[in-house]
Amino acid sequence: MRKHIVVIASEHKGNEFLEECQNADWHVTLVTRKDLLDYPWSWTALNDVKTVEKGATAEDYIRAITNIAGNQPIDRLVGLDEFDVLTAAKAREHLQMEGISGSYGLRFRDKLRMRNLASSIGIPCPKFAGAFNSEAINEFLQTSSAPWIVKPRTEVSAFGIRKCETSEQVWEVLSGLDSRNTWRDHPSQFLIEEFIKGKVFHVDSVVVDGKIVLSGVSEYGTPPFTVTHQGGVFTTFTVDYKSKERKELEKLNKKLLEGFEYKRGVAHAEFLQSEETGEFFLLEVACRVGGAYIANVHEHAGGFSLWREWARLETASAENPYKPPKIRKDYAGIALCLAKDETPDTSHYTDEEIVYRVTKPNHVGLIFYSKKKARLEELLQTYSERIANDFLAVAPAKERYDD
Repeated sequence: MRKHIVVIASEHKGNEFLEECQNADWHVTLVTRKDLLDYPWSWTALNDVKTVEKGATAEDYIRAITNIAGNQPIDRLVGLDEFDVLTAAKAREHLQMEGISGSYGLRFRDKLRMRNLASSIGIPCPKFAGAFNSEAINEFLQTSSAPWIVKPRTEVSAFGIRKCETSEQVWEVLSGLDSRNTWRDHPSQFLIEEFIKGKVFHVDSVVVDGKIVLSGVSEYGTPPFTVTHQGGVFTTFTVDYKSKERKELEKLNKKLLEGFEYKRGVAHAEFLQSEETGEFFLLEVACRVGGAYIANVHEHAGGFSLWREWARLETASAENPYKPPKIRKDYAGIALCLAKDETPDTSHYTDEEIVYRVTKPNHVGLIFYSKKKARLEELLQTYSERIANDFLAVAPAKERYDD
């Protein structure tokens, strides 16, 4: 009998993952939201699809997965999106399957848990505090430096982050959250930390038996917080392979994942380099593939697909063990933004280095590939300006993912 993998995707993503599981001759079942059925899934890679309602809770997903297990045993269960990580973990616990547990998964979802653990293993973090006790919060504000960030512990990207210039503003934010009288908005669900100005990098890894066997290092042109709150064109690009920053980030990422006791899977870690001191600080780490077409950038720069490598790792066996691919050391980057038009026409962009065009509605996105870092930087600079002039739309920053 074919082995059976169940894949949770509460957002449309991971077609390459599904395809690779099918290529490995596994029976592939997708569990997704009913309103996502019209999206362009790789239908030929799927043997079965089960749906939940748009506002489904983790329990709704777990019930659907339990019903699937009643008809066919499940050998592997994977959550593709950030919000699916804990759902998959809870479903594994319910079905008594091996893999990341709910409590362990919090290391990669709860930013307060993340910082407490990272600090304990010697990974630098911005000064931080949980929003539990009034006296402790005041002490933190008195012993740390403005400005501060108030951020949700379990949201993604820059959703819901508030920047505060004074301690009074911090308390205004916390009081405003408390007045909403919802558990999701309770101040204890938030983290307070010093705002450090600087560059943001990300390291994307494949981990086997606790060892990083594959990684890519990139830099954000404009930090995600700035793009989310002020608008503009998002960019990320390959970091110079011989640079001091790359070597330091690889070392820090290795220490982080080993300290988190991460044994198998993919990871997306973000680090901030202080503009003032040059020191690196952990922003966050997730046990999934990074968003914003980061996997596509790595694929063009290094010749590997994080989605496909993750699937190969999940479907590996003693008879067919996982083997990491050989990596290219070229350069790639993306320029991406919200567009005024639903189907923007980028056909007048004709440089030969354009290797991928994003087709998502109301988005313009171009991935560039070059063997030369200087040429890539030139393209990203030029096209960030062209895209902004031709297409850019600015949407108000969301407080949270489903607003």
